[in-house]
Amino acid sequence: MKVIFDVLHLYYLPQYLPVHQELKKQGIITSFVFYHGIHDDVINSIISENELPHIWVDSEQQACNYYLNEKAQWIFFANAFRLLEQVHTVSKSAQLGHGIGPKASYYTKSDTPMTVRFVEGEYRCNRLLEMYPNDTFIDVGFCKLDPIINKIEQGFDLQTLGLDPSKPTLTYAPTFYPSSIECFPKNWPNNFSNFNILIKPHYFSIAKDKYHKQKQLLEHWATFNNVYLAKTSDYSLVPFLANSDVLISDASSALFEFAALNKPVVWCDFLKLRWSYSGIFSYRFKKRMDQDYGEYGDIAVHAKSYSQLRDLVNEQYQQPKMLEQTRLALSNKLAGILDGKASQRIVEYLKSNQ
Repeated sequence: MKVIFDVLHLYYLPQYLPVHQELKKQGIITSFVFYHGIHDDVINSIISENELPHIWVDSEQQACNYYLNEKAQWIFFANAFRLLEQVHTVSKSAQLGHGIGPKASYYTKSDTPMTVRFVEGEYRCNRLLEMYPNDTFIDVGFCKLDPIINKIEQGFDLQTLGLDPSKPTLTYAPTFYPSSIECFPKNWPNNFSNFNILIKPHYFSIAKDKYHKQKQLLEHWATFNNVYLAKTSDYSLVPFLANSDVLISDASSALFEFAALNKPVVWCDFLKLRWSYSGIFSYRFKKRMDQDYGEYGDIAVHAKSYSQLRDLVNEQYQQPKMLEQTRLALSNKLAGILDGKASQRIVEYLKSNQ
């Protein structure tokens, strides 16, 4: 059996790697398809570090040509693939989403049906089946967290990052849109001098010209001596989750991944919305979010403004069990079983359905 992973964006990789490792353990051949872009050097170093068999392509068409030639049993995608009908003439397809956040796109990415979509939890599996009754959805859990649960991922050496290992660690993981980045003051790390601060923005905040103002702010915050800003090579959120005591986020899947580990989260309700998403156009923002967005909010304490943030972070650090029962209940709904065996369940399905 051969399995190929389509890596259109680098941030798909943390979801793929645990499955790749399980396949490798069982002697199954794998290959990764990377798309040329502005971070080829970074990706090459990641390929080398993880010893990933791979090829490079310039487009979906080139990727498709490779798939047609290889005739692998399975090809993994994290999102829709325009040439899927051609791929299905020689291979089966598996969809493995890269996050478990509150955006409606989690469900609509199944508009183009794959052979199977691996899903996190019974609740989401049932919702997808209601929406797409003729498709195949398999509840396996959330494999991205397998390395933490299995204690393979230990996180960063804080001292190597220039931080103080004796301090608690706070991670700020904003998404690119709608984001809280522009609502933070320029000197905010000074207000959290009792914490190490790890900043892990979405890949787009660093890589896309459209978000250059976000990048400027992030690089300014990196100059504070208690801050480590993720480099492009820090493509995975997983080490940040392993290190941190408290997480600050907004509408990012990072928020739910951290809560799924039963760690405290502060959710920023103050967001920078484009004019086309505010006022009389606020329905567009609501449409962008999942119907359960309001319920998911119970998984964290909420900062209505930046002025509330420091007190809430200190409270959650000192009382980490405050929302434990809610976190555990909603994490099951969002991520399913978290036993470190999601990757194993995926591989068993692949082997049983060649």
